[in-house]
Amino acid sequence: MNKNIIITGGTGFIGSHTCIELLTSANYNIIIIDNLCNSKQNVIDKIEKITKTKNITFYNNDLLNKQEIDKIFQKYNPYAVIHFAGLKAVGESIKYPCNYYQNNLISTLNLIEIMDKYQCYNLIFSSSATVYGKQESPLKEDYIIGQNITNPYGQTKFMIEQILKDICISNNKWNIISLRYFNPIGAHKSGLIGENPNDIPNNLMPYILKVAVNNNTSKNLGIQFNNLKIFGHDYDTPDKTCQRDFIHVVDLAKGHISALDKINELNGYHVFNLGTGNPTSVLEIINIFKKANNVKLPYDFSPRREGDLDICFCDPDYTYKILNWKALLSVEDMCIDSWKFQLNN
Repeated sequence: MNKNIIITGGTGFIGSHTCIELLTSANYNIIIIDNLCNSKQNVIDKIEKITKTKNITFYNNDLLNKQEIDKIFQKYNPYAVIHFAGLKAVGESIKYPCNYYQNNLISTLNLIEIMDKYQCYNLIFSSSATVYGKQESPLKEDYIIGQNITNPYGQTKFMIEQILKDICISNNKWNIISLRYFNPIGAHKSGLIGENPNDIPNNLMPYILKVAVNNNTSKNLGIQFNNLKIFGHDYDTPDKTCQRDFIHVVDLAKGHISALDKINELNGYHVFNLGTGNPTSVLEIINIFKKANNVKLPYDFSPRREGDLDICFCDPDYTYKILNWKALLSVEDMCIDSWKFQLNN
């Protein structure tokens, strides 16, 4: 069997962890395409150190550059593509919607066109719980999507899902799985790789980590990380902070392996939730992090951000039934592994 897998966005947070699982569980040859807009190339060395392999080829390319991507497909003739590449910050997408539509939609259309040209019909797409919009949790795969989506980032995920669904209707050679992520946090247990955005973090855990550094080590990352800002203290939840379905990034990565294992059995278009099914509030995460790592973590409250929902978590039963996958690691594991990564980096 052809063991070549192209990973777009493979040096990013979820992509890099998935590469590790691919190399350790199935011994695929990994070809990463990443423009490094929100990651660093030294992640490749760390993946190779963890997996004790050199089976990674890296291209610093952008999916908007169709000619360069075509050359890579021509050379490697991949068995499948796992498509992580895309801009992903909710708040930033509200500020710069055109960037998000241009980047996320055109890059995916380019990828599909080239896959079709080289008759590579197996695709796993990084989707998001944002496609569900404002619906009552637990969220199930058969819910109507695309209504009341609160930000352009979520809209691009919804639009791409529609495109992929239409492609499968038009040509029955395609096997496409969209994985709807909930809230990935954590890091690899080695402490070598984790979430390390190139600029000021948009997500909760990287922000927690930088505030923890400022308050518990001799390093100072700047005054903006002296206190953690919690956005909103008026949510309809027991502690008034929003609740999310936090999932360990290693569990999430393993979900991609389960999808890849099943992709040829599941002809056409399929979607699966990747989450725990257990909501945890922002304040609960902070308290678990403080206790698990024995650190100080001062915080204060800011107004809630536009587009943030009160409660969002999934029903993971369908994913377990079809893919035989479920999340195994706890919120405490997520907090411990994240802090270990931060201290190592």
